[in-house]
Amino acid sequence: MNVLFVASEAFPFCKTGGLADVAGSLPIALAEGGDNVSVILPLYGQISQEWRDKMNYRNYIYVDVAWRHQYCGLFSMEYRGVTWYFVDNEYYFRRGGLYGDYDDGERFAFFSKAVVNLLPSLNCMPDVIHCNDWQTALVPVYLKDVATRWDAVRNIKTVFTIHNVEYQGRYGAETLYDLFGLHEGWWNDGTLAMDGDINLMKAAMLVSDAVTTVSPTYAMQLHDSAYAHGLESIVSAVSYKLHGVLNGIDMTSYDPAVDKALPAVYTPEEMEGKAKCKADLQVSLGLREDPEVPLMAIVSRLVGHKGVDLVCEGFDRIMDMGVQLVVLGKGDEYYEDFFRSQAYRYGGRVAAQVTYSEALSRRIYSGADLFLMPSKSEPCGLSQMIAMRYGAVPIVRKTGGLADSVKSCQVGQEDGTGLLFNDYKVEDMLGVIHQAVQLYHGDRAGFNIVRQRGMTSDFSWKRSAADYHNIYQNL
Repeated sequence: MNVLFVASEAFPFCKTGGLADVAGSLPIALAEGGDNVSVILPLYGQISQEWRDKMNYRNYIYVDVAWRHQYCGLFSMEYRGVTWYFVDNEYYFRRGGLYGDYDDGERFAFFSKAVVNLLPSLNCMPDVIHCNDWQTALVPVYLKDVATRWDAVRNIKTVFTIHNVEYQGRYGAETLYDLFGLHEGWWNDGTLAMDGDINLMKAAMLVSDAVTTVSPTYAMQLHDSAYAHGLESIVSAVSYKLHGVLNGIDMTSYDPAVDKALPAVYTPEEMEGKAKCKADLQVSLGLREDPEVPLMAIVSRLVGHKGVDLVCEGFDRIMDMGVQLVVLGKGDEYYEDFFRSQAYRYGGRVAAQVTYSEALSRRIYSGADLFLMPSKSEPCGLSQMIAMRYGAVPIVRKTGGLADSVKSCQVGQEDGTGLLFNDYKVEDMLGVIHQAVQLYHGDRAGFNIVRQRGMTSDFSWKRSAADYHNIYQNL
């Protein structure tokens, strides 16, 4: 089967979050399973020269978006059994960051229209186009728009994956024609219209042949207005074609036995290297070097739905438990400043790294004993899986993919891999942190068993890729 995966970021080329990990891993797993897979991405300025040197120029076309008649180049390369395509336009993609510009709607409308217009330039016409989040939501719309006039694309099926329903791609009604170049019929029939605005995610959900999200629990939660951010009625309307497929991680890349970012390597059977990683992390981040203190980590965007408000509220009581804490991430200015101030207050016990660093995140996973992820909502989450892979026992709220990937060890389950709490309350979070610290100090052998279970859990994409292949096949 020929599958074209469309995404706005993918590791190792460009990354801001978990979408990049999915787009960088799932296509490879699908290819290993026998599908003919390609991925198409914007050619951002952030993509290094090392990768650019491996790309081949293919051709160029022009794409009309808004009032612009824009150059659109196409480059490609082969990597890990997948063909990777890159859409070139420096006006739209050579920016300071991947997202966050005033004209993001125009930028990703260009990208989406380019994907459709470039189909004849690819190695083969896809059977399935798999789109991801609002930045690619216009691809199935544009494909439907041209299918009545273009026989070659009429039988292509589309899948749309919701990675985070909070970000929907909402724009004023006036952008329908002037920006997106679509006929008013798309508005009048309700496909794009919602609450007086254009809603790109809604349109993709309605138009695509299948809709997926990144964990079974999150798929159920999206029927609830508390999680769906206004789209619960649309979720109900597409429930017949909605699938929850738990994400995986790249078990080859995230492997403490061979990870070159670590100061020492280790395995579940030979853990001496993890102790060295902990000591190295303590020294490099200015923490007191102490092998016996439980080192807890947070690697996260510092925003409200990640649960950092609970951490702020209970911070002093967390520190009263005798832990060290490392925080890595960027986000809301209030939270960034809060953790910086706590690092000053608790010198030698708290380290705040207000940045994003892939290499440092791996060193933190490898050096941590505990990993805190108290999310208010979490579609899937990959950090808890990576943490377990590197031997950090997760403390998570029972929501979304956290509920699907972490098994409780709190009441003696033989398969427990972490600690969970139910209600979004600071006292509930503090209670499970206390349990984890008590387990660490009071039953180190039991703690190490829980740690080893996490390290040997199968979070590979093999299962998820098989689920997606079945979805494609059924279409």
